[in-house]
Amino acid sequence: MVALFVGLGVWQLGRRVEKHALIAALTERLAMSPAPLPPASEWSGLTPAKDEFRRVSFDAIYEPVPAARVYSSGSAVRDDIAGPGIWAFMPALLPGGGIVVINTGFVPDATSELSSNGSFATLFVSPASERLTGYIRFPETAGPLTPAASPEKRLWFNRDHFAMARALDWDQGGKTVAPFYVDLETPVPASGIPKPGPLEVHLQDDHMQYAITWFSLAGAVLIAFGVWLRAQRRASKSHE
Repeated sequence: MVALFVGLGVWQLGRRVEKHALIAALTERLAMSPAPLPPASEWSGLTPAKDEFRRVSFDAIYEPVPAARVYSSGSAVRDDIAGPGIWAFMPALLPGGGIVVINTGFVPDATSELSSNGSFATLFVSPASERLTGYIRFPETAGPLTPAASPEKRLWFNRDHFAMARALDWDQGGKTVAPFYVDLETPVPASGIPKPGPLEVHLQDDHMQYAITWFSLAGAVLIAFGVWLRAQRRASKSHE
């Protein structure tokens, strides 16, 4: 048990070093000036480890279709978001013909408003090409407790843009859907809804606390064993 607890403590210290490196890398990416969107020929080489949160800027035209909605109780990367609402996801057509799914922003307490509003997209979609600036993100995997999606209501509970594209036929015509989506930073629609914005990384760093806990448990086991061993020796002497 001592070896196990000490091993877990050392593992947490290693995770702390990795977490600090990740925070530094993501903070650096968020602070960089936006770069051009990688061409479709390079999409297969993009990975979360080296490309998550990269800022990009590109021209695209929103497809005139209803938005997909992703329920959220808040945001860990947007300081201006508090409370429940939805993220509005839309497909955007690139000049080369590919599709990039855009998280166009947050709509607070909007589930009932959007549930029957099939023309919600017209509130913020321009028929002309726009210069979009945002952050490369990768799809989330649903956990065992994640509620099932309701495509008929255009409602999801995790950011899986591939599932949205398949269910809502965003790739109709054989268009290639990018393996990432983009969290929109600008432009902000005149109505302010949905609300895009800059991201900030706020990753939890509790690894030192966990390490101290595991090391403390190892120490407690040693102390308990010492007390037990001392009692055993006293008992042995009393029988002599």
